[in-house]
Amino acid sequence: MAKQLDLYYYPECPYCQRVLRAIRANGYEGITLKNIHADAEADATLVRVGGKHQVPCLFIDGDPMYESLDIIDWLAKEFA
Repeated sequence: MAKQLDLYYYPECPYCQRVLRAIRANGYEGITLKNIHADAEADATLVRVGGKHQVPCLFIDGDPMYESLDIIDWLAKEFA
């Protein structure tokens, strides 16, 4: 069963760019991108559900994962 994957980010964040580059380079599909600077609802959800205002944040079936390298490692294993 496919997991629901939502990546909360903002374009100017270098750590977010690291994750976005990995997603593009590896062709990972099915990840919803939520720019918290362009989407006030996404920004509010990030804090309400994740408990903090930190990006990048990958929600995996509603559970937050922070830290760009942890996200990249998880994606590599999930999409292997």
